[in-house]
Amino acid sequence: MKRIALMLLAAASMTTLRGQTLDECRRLAREHYPEIRQYDLIAQTEKYDLSNAARAWIPQITLSGQASWQSATPTFPGALGEILAARGMQMEGIRREQYRAAIDISQTIWDGGHSRVAKEMAQAEAAEELRRTEVDLYALQSRVDDLYFGILLLDERLTQTSVQISLLESNLARMRSCVANGTATRADADAIEAELLTVRQTLEQIAASRASYRRMLEIFIGQPLTAEKLERPEEPAPGSGSQRPELELFDARAQQIDVRRKALRSALMPRFSAFAQGYYGYPGLDMFQSMMSSDGTLNALVGVRMSWNIGALYTRRNDLGKLRTARQQIDVQRDLFNFNTRLQATHEEGEIARLRKAVASDTRIVELRRAVRMAAESQLENGVIDATDLLRKITDETAAALNRSTHEIELLQALYKLKHELNR
Repeated sequence: MKRIALMLLAAASMTTLRGQTLDECRRLAREHYPEIRQYDLIAQTEKYDLSNAARAWIPQITLSGQASWQSATPTFPGALGEILAARGMQMEGIRREQYRAAIDISQTIWDGGHSRVAKEMAQAEAAEELRRTEVDLYALQSRVDDLYFGILLLDERLTQTSVQISLLESNLARMRSCVANGTATRADADAIEAELLTVRQTLEQIAASRASYRRMLEIFIGQPLTAEKLERPEEPAPGSGSQRPELELFDARAQQIDVRRKALRSALMPRFSAFAQGYYGYPGLDMFQSMMSSDGTLNALVGVRMSWNIGALYTRRNDLGKLRTARQQIDVQRDLFNFNTRLQATHEEGEIARLRKAVASDTRIVELRRAVRMAAESQLENGVIDATDLLRKITDETAAALNRSTHEIELLQALYKLKHELNR
């Protein structure tokens, strides 16, 4: 057990080796996180949507075929048929069996801005997806920070507990010598040994928690931690900051609503297109020829077409009302987010002020506790106090040193949380 404690103490105090930094862990976690692949997928989707919108201006070609039988077809009146027959002209009329193979070509001339709005919608949807992904990745940073600072806190507990074990071991050896010389009782040595065993159990629990935290951080960064000890980060430098990804997401959603409003306007516009149709079949466009002959013919038709669907007018008022409501919801969500951010930032600023005051007095407390413990060791050797009093002094010194390290790390963590909240 003593050997394990010394190994853990040595590992925790390896300050000469460079550990992995907080920024490095953040970067690795972002690169390894599965959602990072969303960026490429969103870009590909946007590319396809823009390509589809642009192809609205490519001539649209339709191939069709048809064969039918009709119950009735156009024929000449009986008197007219007799006159034509008297002149030797056989006009049997249109046959009931009909067929055609056709090709239709349509070219948009003006679509009321529909294709332009479709492009803007594709871009707006891609922007929203990107912002949503960025929000998730920004939240990932906070999770990595919590694990990182959790490991630093456990490292400090490991270090201070190992120091406490060393003090107990040295005092136990001294006490056993006093028992052998008859200047102390066996109960004093047993009390120190019992405390030593208890602290060793605590050391094992801390080491197990530390290993668990490190494994979770390794899962996030996608690789083993290369150093036994993580580097304690410096206090973050103040920066000008930028907008939180959540606010950018609200902006992207508002932009999407603006595009949807444009889409409502374009739906009211008429559309113009040029068209051409050609087909081979029976009957042809020359009805008289088809009455005289049942042979298939080639036929063609070209022109300009206008279509205007005024059905969008029926729901336009309600559609605009829905968009206004959606925009108001975004404004409410933005205000709520800003309120919660200010509230959390105020809390972190209060924590920072409290921890700065605590750190300022911690060093003096540790010095006083150490002096008291050293005096107690001398008093124990002289029989002035018993082992219980010494153990209390050792515990007080260990707690003071641990509080100092804990306050320092908690101060750093609070500073980084504030930086995260304000994105600066």
